Amino acid sequence: MNTVQEATVRHLTTASFETEVLQSSTPVLIDFWAAWCMPCKMMSPVLDETARRLAGRVKVMKVNVDQEPALAEAFGIRGIPTITLMLGNQVLDATSGYLPADALVKRVEAKLPAA
Repeated sequence: MNTVQEATVRHLTTASFETEVLQSSTPVLIDFWAAWCMPCKMMSPVLDETARRLAGRVKVMKVNVDQEPALAEAFGIRGIPTITLMLGNQVLDATSGYLPADALVKRVEAKLPAA
């Protein structure tokens, strides 16, 4: 596995959703965000840190709700940022609003399947 790639927050699209999320054997942390959203901008370094700390255990991806409205609608996103942890087609956890990196990592680790 390429942990450098895994430690990078990547953008998720409707076209890549099935491959990147539904077919992934690794849990995927998805950040639903928008460029105009100040709390979303505050989450960006938090997601970078989370990706680094959970490299190899979780993929961290972002969905721009303005560019991918179908994904936002499919997840019932009503407020942003919304962070969703998925494994296959199962939502393991979801939260809205800003979280510091330590709190987000702790929350994600608590929901990860046993190795």
